[in-house]
Amino acid sequence: MLNLNLKPIFEARGIERPYTYLVKAGISRATAHNILSSKTRVFRLDHIELLCRVLNCEPNDLLAYTPDAKPILPETHPLNNLRQEVISQTSMKDSLANIPYKELKALTSQLLEKK
Repeated sequence: MLNLNLKPIFEARGIERPYTYLVKAGISRATAHNILSSKTRVFRLDHIELLCRVLNCEPNDLLAYTPDAKPILPETHPLNNLRQEVISQTSMKDSLANIPYKELKALTSQLLEKK
């Protein structure tokens, strides 16, 4: 089953109030509520574009695939590319806090070069 997977993106971007963020970005209150409560069954292309623009991501980042019990897809099926590895915000912060300063400085330089 395909699901919207916005929570990790909001956490990584430091967005503490996703509902307010979505409304300020231009998504209606009802749609923002449905998106955040996983009740939306229709996801408009302009909403996908808007989210990708404001969250600096791509459409594949917004979606996660969780296989159903049936039918089982072969390992090589393209939907398997949307399986999301769960990385908590805490583990990201811990990783950054525990990386040696010299490595953190080098990583920052690499990130700045990609801009």
